[in-house]
Amino acid sequence: MTVEGGEPGDRKPFVAVLAANTVSIAGTSLTMIGVPWFVLDTTGSAGRAGVVAFCATLPVVVSALVGGPLIDRIGRRRVSVASDLVCGLAVGAIPLLHYAGALEFWMLCALMAIGGLAHTPGMTARYVLMPDLAAHAGTTLARAASLFEGVSRGARMTGTALAGVLIALLGAEAVLLLDAATFAASALLVAAGVRGVRAAEPQKAAVPVSFTTYRRELREGYVFLLRHRLLLAIVLMVMLTNGLDQGWSSVLLPVHAKDNLGGATDLGMLAAIFGGCALLGALLYGAVGERFPRRVVFTVAFLLCGLPRFVVAALVDGTAALAVTMAAGGLAAGMLNPILTTVTYERVPQELRSRVGGVTTAGCELTMPLGGLAAGLLVEEAGLVTALLVVGGAYFLATLSPVVFPSWRTMDDVTGNLSSSEPSRPSSPARPEPAPRP
Repeated sequence: MTVEGGEPGDRKPFVAVLAANTVSIAGTSLTMIGVPWFVLDTTGSAGRAGVVAFCATLPVVVSALVGGPLIDRIGRRRVSVASDLVCGLAVGAIPLLHYAGALEFWMLCALMAIGGLAHTPGMTARYVLMPDLAAHAGTTLARAASLFEGVSRGARMTGTALAGVLIALLGAEAVLLLDAATFAASALLVAAGVRGVRAAEPQKAAVPVSFTTYRRELREGYVFLLRHRLLLAIVLMVMLTNGLDQGWSSVLLPVHAKDNLGGATDLGMLAAIFGGCALLGALLYGAVGERFPRRVVFTVAFLLCGLPRFVVAALVDGTAALAVTMAAGGLAAGMLNPILTTVTYERVPQELRSRVGGVTTAGCELTMPLGGLAAGLLVEEAGLVTALLVVGGAYFLATLSPVVFPSWRTMDDVTGNLSSSEPSRPSSPARPEPAPRP
């Protein structure tokens, strides 16, 4: 892989993007805990918490569906910086309006929607930069993927733990203000640290910019994904589990913590345990994971991180048993994204990464808006225990996919070569860009 811009062996851009992503994800984790708790505190309604989750995630899918080609045109660095600034303003406005006594429920939904719309392009831009920056820094793709996932998991652990403590001490509003500051810090890191890297700058179009060109480039991403059986299978499975995870994190776990556990502190602690063990799992996979068959590790890990936490939350009293279960599930979950990231990088041509990345991200997040909404309505109609068991059962069925469907057998093909039924090159001129993150 050839990386343009900067001096060979220069790790500063690689470190800057890792740091920016770490800060941004830590802030997002604050929101993940702070917003549901803020809604439950101010309204007492699991249904409304689900509505807010729907409003926050639907624009994420929309922007991922149509935004891939735009990242190439605008530039990855600019997209990342602009995304963080918009997210920071949207999140920061929530507590400020609340302090002023002017925050209506529809305003909260609208601000979360704005943040969701801006969030995905920035994440995609940083994610797609990693292969170029990793090669430029002299590290392998598998190690870079594991490191990227490891620091992301660590950031989630830190953010969620801090959120629980801050909510208990200062209230959810303080958590959201801190989140706004983390977005500003992330924007500054990318603006300063990735300056002069040609792969991060706007890509000149090979043909004049027009709606026809944009539509063709967007179509290339969809066609590639639909013809690549393994990537399509991954997207369909992760699409289902992401929706169920959204219901867990935005409604089911917060309601369980508020009603049956020790409140925001336990919520933050459980999320931090899961994130910390996921960090350990990602680092463990980066160190020794390549020695084992990917499909076996992936399947076992997904089974461990899915159903058990739902069953324990539904049927076992207290925090201790759930903490142990989430520790085991987190360790397993940490191994998933390094595998998926490596598989995606191996199989998607450099010139199609932005297009396929946007489509893959959109597909993986397609059910997330419905996940939070459905979980909230299910809790209000059937009760928390029933909701936990129903969602957990659906999760278990989804995680059987690698065992049932033959397309998953090619996951261990480390050459990255495509089968004869899968396109190896784009059908028309394209530019290098971001690969999506399941």
